[in-house]
Amino acid sequence: MTHEASIVELAAWLQTPAGRYLLAWEQAQLDAAVVDVFGFHALQLGLPELQGLRANRMPQRWLALDEGRALGAPPLRHEGAALMCEFEALPFDSASLDLVLLPHTLEFAADPHQCLREVERVLRPEGRLVILGINPASSWGLRQNLGRLVARLPGVGSDLYLPRAGDFLGYWRLRDWLRLLNLEVETARFGAYAPPLRSEKWLQRWNWLEGLGQRWWPVLGASYFLVAVKRVHGMRLVGLSRQRARIRQARAAVALHQHHKQ
Repeated sequence: MTHEASIVELAAWLQTPAGRYLLAWEQAQLDAAVVDVFGFHALQLGLPELQGLRANRMPQRWLALDEGRALGAPPLRHEGAALMCEFEALPFDSASLDLVLLPHTLEFAADPHQCLREVERVLRPEGRLVILGINPASSWGLRQNLGRLVARLPGVGSDLYLPRAGDFLGYWRLRDWLRLLNLEVETARFGAYAPPLRSEKWLQRWNWLEGLGQRWWPVLGASYFLVAVKRVHGMRLVGLSRQRARIRQARAAVALHQHHKQ
């Protein structure tokens, strides 16, 4: 399957009951995470089905789409200007963006490593990166792996639950990638604990698992959500030294004032 076809397949899957169930949880996480992220420039890479930047108040917000969306999927309304580009070669200056969203972007990227390196390049120091992904250790991921094994048997057709082209990255594997790029995970959570069912009615009936899953088996949700911060060596030390210098100056001014009063 070509990269363009995989994007089209993902867009179609997101219209299924399972896709809508997943999007509902992910949209809530994004709205809560980006509302208080301040700056001037924000970018979402792909998946316009999620309005990732609608709760953010930065003056410049872009939705970047790739060839797959342009060729096969219908255009969707989005809060922010849309642009076409390659996710592995972003048309932005280094250290120019305050916030970047990757909603399932790495799973369907032609080169996820290069995509992540490009994101690190364009993020300014202390900028935020938000990533959403399918958890391969969840019941959904296990159901997908079982479907792939069964499909290899002679005379058996494919019965996959998730889009077949997705390369679903494990949460801990992704953390290792981020650490190598000096991207420090600040927040992480899992959600969508319903079993891999196809009926909207039955997915809703299992909605009570959300609270239970968060408490008892938090890392087994179908989707993971994380926020990472770009750290630059020395940035914290410089800021701390400036803060200490201001405190010393304030103390000296108070001491001088008291000396004159005496």
